[in-house]
Amino acid sequence: MSNQEKTLSPKVSVVVPIYNGENDLADLINCLKSQTYPIEQVEYFLVDNASSDRTSTIIQNAAQNFPKIHYLAETKIQSSYAARNTGIRAASGEIIAFTDADCRPQPQWLTELILPFQDANIGIVAGEIIGLPGKTILEKYAEKQDVLSQKYTLQHPFCPYGQTANLAIRKEIFTQIGLFRPYLTTGGDADICWRIQRETNWKIHFAPNAIIQHRHRSTLSEFQSQWRRYGKSNRYLHELYGISLMKDIPTKEYISTLSRWIVKEVPITSVKAILGKANFTDLVTTPLGLVSKRARFLGQQSAQLPETAKMIERLE
Repeated sequence: MSNQEKTLSPKVSVVVPIYNGENDLADLINCLKSQTYPIEQVEYFLVDNASSDRTSTIIQNAAQNFPKIHYLAETKIQSSYAARNTGIRAASGEIIAFTDADCRPQPQWLTELILPFQDANIGIVAGEIIGLPGKTILEKYAEKQDVLSQKYTLQHPFCPYGQTANLAIRKEIFTQIGLFRPYLTTGGDADICWRIQRETNWKIHFAPNAIIQHRHRSTLSEFQSQWRRYGKSNRYLHELYGISLMKDIPTKEYISTLSRWIVKEVPITSVKAILGKANFTDLVTTPLGLVSKRARFLGQQSAQLPETAKMIERLE
């Protein structure tokens, strides 16, 4: 590879934290093998975060069959951010790309994610996240609402950020501002992006064609857990940065919203469904929206940032 080609395709290290991911690993590994990015310029670090299933065995077997995959383990701290730090330390790439075990990177993902780094001012690139085709009502609801899309986080009123399900950062930046907070359990993607933008002159860029597909939650318990985690993230970031907390839905507003849904929306949407202009997902959008807001508020209320979560590890 010529020097010009290396400039256009810099060395990339992909870091994936994994906890009990045996059901996702086969699809993930196939997606990594299918990347169009020059294979000699990429390395994949799959970091087992103290899994209790067959994750370790699957990764090590994959590494034997595909030398670009490397097995790492983070057993000291149960946190995806600690696992990412383990990957960053082992990485030799100029750029570190992140995704998760339950994600499905499309073949052009890395190529499109790395392309914006040709601009020397760009330090962070966020790709787009779309849902895998859903079967359940909850999956279809999340797909319709673009729940995972980066457009929401990149428009955050405090400061834009990208989710680590689809994010790339220049490795030299970690030397400047430190690594992820290893004891943080949620909100670490916002934290790292905000620290970079507040402490340096590096810019963030959106790469809409760098696409990751992500599995939406399929059960009500998973759905509520997801939104409670978003609430916890909001609480943690409030304590770290002073961002606004989400307000609860007043009982009066809750009742009026449900009443309007029953009296007005259900009949209208039912007629549209009969005419083929709506479906059941449209019918339950309002109550599911209330469920998500309530779960997020409860997660925010129950969370308290541990003192250890304020610690920032350094790249030695």
